[in-house]
Amino acid sequence: MSAASNILVVDDDASIRDALCEYLARHGYTVRSAKDGVEMDRHLAEREADLIVLDWMMPGEDGLSICRRLAANGAAILMLSAMGTALDRVIGLEVGADDYLAKPFDPRELLARVRALLRRRDKTDGAPAVVIAHFDGWRFDAAERRLLNPNGELVALTPLECNLLRAFVERAGRLLSRDRLMQLTHGDDADAFDRAMDLAVSRLRRKLRWPGCSDPIETVRGEGYRFNPAVERR
Repeated sequence: MSAASNILVVDDDASIRDALCEYLARHGYTVRSAKDGVEMDRHLAEREADLIVLDWMMPGEDGLSICRRLAANGAAILMLSAMGTALDRVIGLEVGADDYLAKPFDPRELLARVRALLRRRDKTDGAPAVVIAHFDGWRFDAAERRLLNPNGELVALTPLECNLLRAFVERAGRLLSRDRLMQLTHGDDADAFDRAMDLAVSRLRRKLRWPGCSDPIETVRGEGYRFNPAVERR
């Protein structure tokens, strides 16, 4: 992984924040830290981040709220939380986190997840630019991570949603299983957490809803998903 990868750690606990920064910097990353959302915004205004390690429970604006509004930022988000149930993980992924790690955790696992998220991002950013795709009045430029609705308005996509839509438009009309979608969006780092893919598809489907248009993503029970609109590449 490139030493130039830029990570922002956001946690109100100074001891955790400092320990994470020291550990990640020791492994070659450029690391900054913030104690809350306000300080995080100042850092992001100065320089974008490739990855944000974000604590859930913080005073003021919590991690869930921050995660929701960072959808258009383009950085991958690894959410940390002392709440480690399956439901907590589902909630974290539902609001747009790319991965979720329960506290306490082994630093080696955090490092592995950071590397996986950055590899996924690098694979997307380093891929040849795809042609712009048009479907049902929508315009999607995967290289620029831009989705415009039929009114020409920008629709914010998380990195995972962008990868997912790219997988769909490049394979329009084909039935894609959850495992295949995980492989296409996560590469070699895909795991077997089907619910995460279901949630990502559900979020993307909601963003693609448009009056007078049918649901673009068809659920084929027990088999996977199919992107039905005719896709025109220009």
